[in-house]
Amino acid sequence: MVERGGGRWRQAAGPIAALLLLCFLWSLGSLRTDLLPQLSFEIGKSAMGAQALQFALAALAAALWSLARRERWPGTWDAAQAALIGLAMLVAPAMLIRLAGSSVTDATRVALFSLTPVVAVVFEPYLGRPDAPQVRGGLIAALLAVVGTLCVFPVDMPRTIGASAAFGAVIVAAGCVGVTNCWAVRVAFSLPQKTFAAFVMIATGTAALVFGVGAAFSDKSVVRIDSLLPAMGWTVAVDLPALLLLFWLMRRMTATRMATRFLIAPLMANAAALALFRPTVGLRAAFGLISIATGAAWILLARESEAETGKTTLHLN
Repeated sequence: MVERGGGRWRQAAGPIAALLLLCFLWSLGSLRTDLLPQLSFEIGKSAMGAQALQFALAALAAALWSLARRERWPGTWDAAQAALIGLAMLVAPAMLIRLAGSSVTDATRVALFSLTPVVAVVFEPYLGRPDAPQVRGGLIAALLAVVGTLCVFPVDMPRTIGASAAFGAVIVAAGCVGVTNCWAVRVAFSLPQKTFAAFVMIATGTAALVFGVGAAFSDKSVVRIDSLLPAMGWTVAVDLPALLLLFWLMRRMTATRMATRFLIAPLMANAAALALFRPTVGLRAAFGLISIATGAAWILLARESEAETGKTTLHLN
């Protein structure tokens, strides 16, 4: 029994470490303005241009990897699913957040995206891997983390129709990520290893194409060298590794556990801010940080129950 338990932990250690690295890289993005305020990271002040660059580099890296390994091209249906996953997981949420604009504050957006693990817990039995084990107490842990996030990132409730629409757009974006992540894990897990790099290339290439077209028709999409070089450096060092880690985890971790990135990354950003700037932490914020850490740790480390086939009920606990 001890050997089997030790083997389980050794098998899970790599994906968990990769997820923590992904969250660390994401947390650097939230601290970028404070750490490097003198650099401009947007291409011609266009967020879509920066996203197009990120996804284009990811598609290029996947294409080179596929060519080096002489991998096969996926079938028509698998290629179509890869393109749809790129649109639903990478493009649609970003566009919804862009539509929300300044009507939704950064703190509110982080709080609303803490719902993503809840969505993953509920939908993974239907849309995730057929044999995906379920985290025992996963729904309770996810809800505990949401409560903690609300303590750290208070939500500004909308007061106008426009603000309500923007608020709803962010909720839909969080739900879209959670649902599509379940689907993406299912597709990635079912693909042969020799076609996965092509799957990544198609998904990220589709996203790069959409954002590139959007940036081309944007009034602020003029490319400047002084913004291109910092953007390229940051993308290669931070954004690109994080994106590739996200796809790498799809074959090695359940969607529910992958969704904890929306809890752990803000937690790391807050921990870094506390260490760097040493602000005063109130009782509510301390309770929130502990709740987030507890909920995320439970989802990542709790024992899993084997998936049951032939059932139509949701197994939430």
